[in-house]
Amino acid sequence: MSKRALKKYIGSLEKEDLEEQILDLYTRFDDVKTFYNFVFNPNEDKLVKEAKFKISKEYFPPNNRRPKTRRSVAHKLIKHFMKLEMESHSLAYVMFYNIEIAQTYSRDKENITESFQKSIFKSFEQAVNFVIDKGISADFINRIHKITEETEEQKWSNYYQFDQLNDRFL
Repeated sequence: MSKRALKKYIGSLEKEDLEEQILDLYTRFDDVKTFYNFVFNPNEDKLVKEAKFKISKEYFPPNNRRPKTRRSVAHKLIKHFMKLEMESHSLAYVMFYNIEIAQTYSRDKENITESFQKSIFKSFEQAVNFVIDKGISADFINRIHKITEETEEQKWSNYYQFDQLNDRFL
């Protein structure tokens, strides 16, 4: 169904029928419920706190299990927050936190794979582009520099990419 046809259909409904359909969608689909819960109670601090815990658990599990280091966990959370249109500063905070916790993890490891480094660079690139697009880059400039410096200190093979992006950012 096209958006135009949907608009026409919605326009033809009585108010009570429309309310009933929205309530039905709310009870049937978790995404709709999540959306409305966020719209009417956008407790972003709680969401950021939960996201930080989930991301850090990937690298530093609380019960001494082997770390999974899945970037996909953070990527899914970030994508979800983008769909909800979370406040830009909160979302950028989560994006940079993801990179910083991965770097903290890799600091003590000798055999960090090239794919891990590439993946973190992709996240870094996404975060930098996001703060530039939203016009909030000045608030995150120190974190961007620290991340770049950390890749040099850890002697990552793709340090030059972080450095180039950092230079372009300036």
